[in-house]
Amino acid sequence: MQRHLHIISLDIPYPVDYGGVVDPYFKLKSLYEAGIKIHLHCFTGGRAPATELNKFCVEVNYYDRQKGHKAFSHCLPYIVGSRANTELLDTLLKDDHPILMEGIHCTFLVNDPRFRDRKLILRLHNVEYKYYRLLYQSEKSLFKKMYFLHESRLLRKYEAQIANKVIILAVSEEDVTTYQQELGAKRISHLPVFVPYSDVKSPEGIGCFCLYHGNLSVGENERAAAWLMKEVFADLKVPFVVTGKNPSARLEKLAHKSGHTCLVANPGDQEMQDMIAKAQIHILPSYNDTGIKLKLLNALYNGRHCVVNDATVKGSGMDAACHVGMNAEAFKSIISQLYHQPFGEEEKKLRTHLLCHTFHNQKNAETLIQWIW
Repeated sequence: MQRHLHIISLDIPYPVDYGGVVDPYFKLKSLYEAGIKIHLHCFTGGRAPATELNKFCVEVNYYDRQKGHKAFSHCLPYIVGSRANTELLDTLLKDDHPILMEGIHCTFLVNDPRFRDRKLILRLHNVEYKYYRLLYQSEKSLFKKMYFLHESRLLRKYEAQIANKVIILAVSEEDVTTYQQELGAKRISHLPVFVPYSDVKSPEGIGCFCLYHGNLSVGENERAAAWLMKEVFADLKVPFVVTGKNPSARLEKLAHKSGHTCLVANPGDQEMQDMIAKAQIHILPSYNDTGIKLKLLNALYNGRHCVVNDATVKGSGMDAACHVGMNAEAFKSIISQLYHQPFGEEEKKLRTHLLCHTFHNQKNAETLIQWIW
């Protein structure tokens, strides 16, 4: 018997050029390879329709996302309200196939009584109210700060409201615990993210610089990069490269203050992977302990030593593969020890054991299928 599944995606999951579409795309591909007939529904937000997705889906439907004041509400988070779409709901009601919603963003239908008896599965990408609170704390613009704080408060109420109306599959054990303890969720499990990697390709030996990478237009990432430049590498006289999308003038100015710090803006995929392979140490602090850090997984699969703080690895199970420091002094001490230390075969074996056991797309797709059917 054929098994059909509706998937609602918060964005068009191709090209796979930012963290938010990695898990949806490779999950889609893995479910297709397992024989699932996929009906994909994508919200558009500046990305073009992707014919690549037709290879994996019975159908691909695109819906406009509402913009501006029309999607603002005093009771519904903007990320949810802007994706409320009657055309999508009408399409979903034409059959009784299970519905997988990619992120809190896509859950507008949960409170519609017409879907009360449908099997609804939420793929939880983050504890969103905590993530938006972090964006509020990291943002410099007063207008954006007000928006992030308002959104965080709405999300806290909304996430609690829907926590027991759906089956929830979280990307980290930490998010499972948060939803159980803070929001009272009872039907929640951990399903690791689907990744583009199958083998650990970390080069052995010694690299030639330290590296921080991320989307630098995100307040949290700019804050982390600035902290590293000011508090860690101002004293360490080793080459330090910061790279990622759309860095601010502030970051460029900070990078130019030091003769051993370099900023590489908007690298292509190949250039980014080349830098990851050549780096001696990946420095990846975070202020956000929800979700899973895909840039950490990229570094673990393809790079050498990784230095992180507790928030980066919390709930990931990757602690043993990283060097964890809690403040600037600890980071400086660890970096000084590792900068001339070759990355070896035993460390690569440990990563292979940890990563390939947890992030196995075929096995995780089979687990997801069992939960749905």
